[in-house]
Amino acid sequence: MTDATHNLSLEEMDRQSVIHPFTHLKDYASGALGDPRIVETGKGVRITDQKGKTFIDGFAGLYCVNAGYGRTEIADAIYEQAKKLAYYHAYAAHSSEPVIRLSDRILRKAPANMRRVYYGSSGSDANETQAKIVWYYNNVRGKPEKKKIISRHRGYHGGSMAAGSMTGLPVYHKAFDLPIDRIKHTTAPHYYWGAQAGESEREFSKRCAGDLESMILAEGPETVAAFIGEPVLGTGGIIPPPEGYWQEIQAVLDKYDVLLIDDEVVTGFGRIGTEFGSDYYGMKPDLMTVAKGLTSAYLPLSGVIVGDKVWKVLEQGSDEYGPFAHGYTYSAHTLCAAAGLANLDIIDTEDLTGNARDTGSYLQDRLQETFADHPIVGEVRGVGLLAALEFVADKDEKTRFDATAKVGPKVAAACLERGLIVRAMPHGDILGFAPPLVISRAEVDEVVDIAKQAVDAVTDQLSRDGILKAA
Repeated sequence: MTDATHNLSLEEMDRQSVIHPFTHLKDYASGALGDPRIVETGKGVRITDQKGKTFIDGFAGLYCVNAGYGRTEIADAIYEQAKKLAYYHAYAAHSSEPVIRLSDRILRKAPANMRRVYYGSSGSDANETQAKIVWYYNNVRGKPEKKKIISRHRGYHGGSMAAGSMTGLPVYHKAFDLPIDRIKHTTAPHYYWGAQAGESEREFSKRCAGDLESMILAEGPETVAAFIGEPVLGTGGIIPPPEGYWQEIQAVLDKYDVLLIDDEVVTGFGRIGTEFGSDYYGMKPDLMTVAKGLTSAYLPLSGVIVGDKVWKVLEQGSDEYGPFAHGYTYSAHTLCAAAGLANLDIIDTEDLTGNARDTGSYLQDRLQETFADHPIVGEVRGVGLLAALEFVADKDEKTRFDATAKVGPKVAAACLERGLIVRAMPHGDILGFAPPLVISRAEVDEVVDIAKQAVDAVTDQLSRDGILKAA
């Protein structure tokens, strides 16, 4: 780069300097994808770009801006803490007041068996930590072969080495030599596509649990250490579990001495109307992963919450291995903890968890009444302020669109043209919704009305193009 780059527009400077995640690198660098959208301001559920166009953010960034944009309370807390102490590491028993108070607060919100919190910067690194804790745990227990972690197809747990391997979406594996050998994948609990003819939700849940048990037996129970799952599948399609699913899974885990890692990165801190997804579904986690909603993305912070059973073994490990030899420079970052405390103040004071429950129920009702009978919508699903529409070419036959039609991305683009940001999900023609927890019923109406306009416009185009057969 030369000084000439300083005469470029921000858009061109971006193309020449930034590698963007999940972006076609060559097409973007050449300009074939057009200009980046440079976001400048945000307030509540809306963001405004540098050109002055305002959008409803129906996906809260990446499920993460739970408290909404423009919360000066969080900015002020960060500023005040930065004036006193911006950073000090957490190695060798060093700490700071925000870290201590945030840890105590998280544990008071978490299930009663949770004992300690370990901090990182993202959900990915938190799930890397989970893998290391699980392996350490079984080394201390004298079970060095018990190291495999079972995830699920369509699960999402991050993009790093172990976490990316836990993720059950092929796009995260192809060209990256993932998954690593210790990570396995079992059945995705999606009743719409996975159930057999005449099978009830509970019967399907039993079958999913049976598939898990068969995998554990095939691998050898003495080699399987943990099962990781999101209470609601997130990036894999926003899929709530079928009736009785977690109870059936828990029985299998208990039978074979397999830990449950509860990935609450999306569902934690109110998104589905309870503190955690484990509360909603009656899960009994041994370990929990949190991130996004912990700070509403005002600063990067993740956490591994360690339950009593695992914590006791970690303590025992000190006698054999000495200090717990895992850490990051920014573990338990002081400013991030201050942001987390201010964020949880907002969530609690404004009862955003209650809003996710009540306004979330309204969102689910509006989506059902608007799209359940739509000719290209096969399934309307969700819980709280998580929802999805799945598009099909034939509702009666449950026939998918050809992937080349890109129906999901086309609907997302049509929403964007009309001022709504929602997400085309991978692994199907799926439109995902995950708005900030501050959203109002009036704003839900805007979201659903725009989505309806977009779906109708794409449906008309599919008919004109001969992709959708006339009824």
